[in-house]
Amino acid sequence: MPNQSRVRIGIAEAGIRHEMSRPPPLDEQFRMIRDSEVFEYLDKTPSRQQVGEYAQLSERYGIPILAGGWWYTLGRDEAQLEDNLRIGATLGSLVHNVQIMMDHADGRLVTDAEVVEAYLRAYDIGAALGCLPAFEVHINMWSEDFRRVAEVACQVESRGIPFRLTLDHSHVIFKIGNERELAVFELDSAVAAGELVLDPFAPGSICARWIEAGWVAHSHARSTVPNNPRNVWARHASLAALPSSRHPRDLVGRGVQYPFVAPGEGEWHSAWHGNALEPWKEVMRQLVTYHRGHESSPLRLISTEFIPYPDYGEGAGYSLFANSLACARWIRVLLDHPAAAAAHAAA
Repeated sequence: MPNQSRVRIGIAEAGIRHEMSRPPPLDEQFRMIRDSEVFEYLDKTPSRQQVGEYAQLSERYGIPILAGGWWYTLGRDEAQLEDNLRIGATLGSLVHNVQIMMDHADGRLVTDAEVVEAYLRAYDIGAALGCLPAFEVHINMWSEDFRRVAEVACQVESRGIPFRLTLDHSHVIFKIGNERELAVFELDSAVAAGELVLDPFAPGSICARWIEAGWVAHSHARSTVPNNPRNVWARHASLAALPSSRHPRDLVGRGVQYPFVAPGEGEWHSAWHGNALEPWKEVMRQLVTYHRGHESSPLRLISTEFIPYPDYGEGAGYSLFANSLACARWIRVLLDHPAAAAAHAAA
């Protein structure tokens, strides 16, 4: 039976700006969301001290805060994860995006068993509160070794609990053909052996496998392209600030963001080609197609996430909000009129 559940499109707070280095006041951010007539919610987990302000603005502008998220180091941040789930529930969020850092607090790589236990604990807490966790595919996290996602998911499901994934496929697409990035976790050998398929147009691609398993409950939409250019206009402050010894050891941004619309002259460091976005768009098409065709699909929210940090857009001159709007409009057409969206993408 076709899925009749409407997927809502929101925006991550960091993308509600035109200038990379200068976000507008919070009141104006809510107004921008409302006036867009595209975005249906804000994606944000504020600090506990800010909850009241966000709740007041959410009510004033009629913009719910349906999703949020944060990153966590196991062995240190378990209490913060529980508190953020409670903050999300207080604000009416349906999902809390969980980024588990690849390194444990004691410096070693986290194990699958530890990720599974963190998931089960977060799920129990979230289910009681009404704000469920979704664990994200993301660089610098345990899931950057994409092969681990299915291992963890199957262990969770063996305990009788559904596995909920946040799919940010930009973190997969930018590694295609990227020797430097494929070397992280030795993914290059797995790709060469055909054990890991990153190309979404090829049979058995990793994103398609996650989608078809019914795990994707939340999506972050930030466009990128295969072998995405590194962000040469931004640098991390120091090697000590990088999240893991497994991170490529230099300061230049890794490059996980490609403008959705053509940047103006001098607004970006590289040539822009619209057709290069097709692999990223294809995964979004696959996700929407699966959702429309499966009543059991858990997908309810898609958050655009064009962001201003070193590995993403920092230093560029294009508008994050304009790119978020254009991407959201494309996704809305894809959700509501898939045939028209396919024709639009081919144009």
